[in-house]
Amino acid sequence: MTKISSAGDKKKPLPDIDKVIHEPARLMILANLYVVERADFIFLMRQTGLTQGNLSSHMSKLEAAGYIEIKKEFISKKPHTVLLLTNEGRAALKSYIRSMKQVFNGLAD
Repeated sequence: MTKISSAGDKKKPLPDIDKVIHEPARLMILANLYVVERADFIFLMRQTGLTQGNLSSHMSKLEAAGYIEIKKEFISKKPHTVLLLTNEGRAALKSYIRSMKQVFNGLAD
């Protein structure tokens, strides 16, 4: 599918953008996990500025997509939640970045 502007010149179609990743809060979570091996819930909450409920909700969506793994454990009888970026999540984020570069490279200066 080629898009035509009002001037009549052909424009490249927009690449498929992963809607799961495109949501800003989920993008922040994945970006943080991309640079660390693993991160706990409190660390991500502080890094992203999300509330507990928002972070938990977005974690569930990322886990359902297979992009993160959530591990729950106890440390000194206190619950501790750790998140890890899966190989699928790492590949999806890289693909998303490539797609977004295509979008922005197509803009005129």
